[in-house]
Amino acid sequence: MDNKNNPAYSRTDNSKVVLKEDEWKNILSPEVYYISRQKGTERPYTSKFENFKEIGTYYCGACGNPLFKSDTKFDAGCGWPSFYEPISKSSIIYLPDNTLGMKRTEVECGRCKGHLGHVFEDGPPPTGLRYCINGVVLDFEKAQAAEKKYEDDKSKVKSQNSKGSE
Repeated sequence: MDNKNNPAYSRTDNSKVVLKEDEWKNILSPEVYYISRQKGTERPYTSKFENFKEIGTYYCGACGNPLFKSDTKFDAGCGWPSFYEPISKSSIIYLPDNTLGMKRTEVECGRCKGHLGHVFEDGPPPTGLRYCINGVVLDFEKAQAAEKKYEDDKSKVKSQNSKGSE
């Protein structure tokens, strides 16, 4: 996912993102905008992450908020990437969704309030939950790349701190 022109995208900033809809429309691709901001749904079995097996972290494609670790992903057979647990309680916002004559729980990104999908109580242990997520609004970073970036960022902070104490 290309996020170079998205000033709201950050994998390290956890402050809330509040933008006007026209701002979102200008920085997100039409597909991500439709799902994230208009509560759309991608067609089942079309996500590149549906059968994806890489090890790493899934992020919100609109703002970069860490959402799920790959070791919580499982094959639910529902047509969308499914996870049994978010990275943290603050990663996700839960809202009642009674549209289309159904009682469901919508999940939004905890940072930008973008629509991600829904959570159902038919998942595997240990949570019994199935977070059914639109793959279009997911971004992914392999574990090795994430680890290297973490170490690089840690080194930068350490060198900045040592410069500040001189």
